[in-house]
Amino acid sequence: MAFNIVVILLLSIVLFSGTSAAARPRALVAPLTKDPSTLQYFTRIHQRTPPVPLDLVVDLGGRYLWLDCDTNYKSNTYRPALCRSSACSLAGDVGCGDCFSASRPGCHNNTCGVSPDNPFIRTSTFDELAVDSLSLPSTDGHTSFSPVSDPSFVFVCAPVFLTRGLVRGAAGIAGLGRTRVAPPSQLSSRFGFRRSFALCLPSTPGASGALFFGPGPGPYRLLPGLDASRLLRYTPLLTNPVSTAATYVRGEPSYEYFIGVTAIKVGETAVPINKTLLTINKKTGEGGTKISTTVPYTTLETTIYKAVTAAFAGAMANVPKTAAVAPFELCYNAKALRSTRVGPGVPAVDLVLQSEKVYWRIFGANSMIEAKDGVLCFGFVDGGRKTTTSSAGTATSIVIGGYQLEDNLVEFDLGKSRVGFSSTLLFRRTTCSNFNFTSSA
Repeated sequence: MAFNIVVILLLSIVLFSGTSAAARPRALVAPLTKDPSTLQYFTRIHQRTPPVPLDLVVDLGGRYLWLDCDTNYKSNTYRPALCRSSACSLAGDVGCGDCFSASRPGCHNNTCGVSPDNPFIRTSTFDELAVDSLSLPSTDGHTSFSPVSDPSFVFVCAPVFLTRGLVRGAAGIAGLGRTRVAPPSQLSSRFGFRRSFALCLPSTPGASGALFFGPGPGPYRLLPGLDASRLLRYTPLLTNPVSTAATYVRGEPSYEYFIGVTAIKVGETAVPINKTLLTINKKTGEGGTKISTTVPYTTLETTIYKAVTAAFAGAMANVPKTAAVAPFELCYNAKALRSTRVGPGVPAVDLVLQSEKVYWRIFGANSMIEAKDGVLCFGFVDGGRKTTTSSAGTATSIVIGGYQLEDNLVEFDLGKSRVGFSSTLLFRRTTCSNFNFTSSA
């Protein structure tokens, strides 16, 4: 009899416990899509009870996942984060307060608030922190399976005006920054998998790339059978001690993703640049290199930009130029460039990292942009005389933009504080749009 009771109890735990094997996927996955008009990348999640599909713009350096709660937010499981609660502590709340309107999602008394921001319109607000259910498909790195849910996902309930400037239909922003409240850390804590995530941005508007949570170090299986994790080379993730956010607490470090570029080569020839611009100033936070999904093209401080474009123009001296097409300055007759498996046949740009043997190579598919019919332009942008300035006023010398990330697998291993990169997948006859999203469940 005692044995039967034990068996019944064990079955009850397996069936109903939130920590059962069935509730602990190896990893999660979501589609990534490029919008051709805004050049933003967005993903889809399901949130609330019953679940509602929501499109969110991906901000690699964003601090929170925030949602518009003004537009038809209905859920049976919404809970405001009460002052001094664990959710407030997780998010690093900046204050508590009351709401003097009728109670609704985003408006409750004795709740803590934080400051979500929209980097596209450089606007930040102060809004209610909340908890609700969030669902994503599970994966083994080969294909997607049925969704699993985090019933207590912490997010920010923002006003509808904060969605201005986002791709049409987007309900908010999924911030993936180095914070305890961003999805990579929350989902890792909830499901017990590795604290890592990976981006594979699509190059074709409308096609789906992939956003992985937790499978590091792979597999990341892309059709027709490539495990892209085997292509990854790693470089240390650096910390900028000065915040680059729109709003921040004094002394708070940046939660964006910085890496240590030490040199730039064009056609395997080093470009002469001021190396001090490549390091992060520990007092001001200026300089260095960060990776961004909200900047469409890689942006370089003016003196770096001039040196790189001069080197590229020199290597392309025999190719006929055309008139510039804003925001690009170096443009060429597309018919004069041969086509290769990795894009237009132009000199590669290498971002040299911790040693000469570790570099991120950018081929023509990621360096040349069809700015208009018959015209291909060098897809790097002049960021200004001093440095490229963030909404916080802190300046970064090199911002690697979305276009240069497309059809590259980039893994952010927060546990080991490193970034893995594949360089272009085109060499392997595959793209970021070749993950199998056809659920096998």
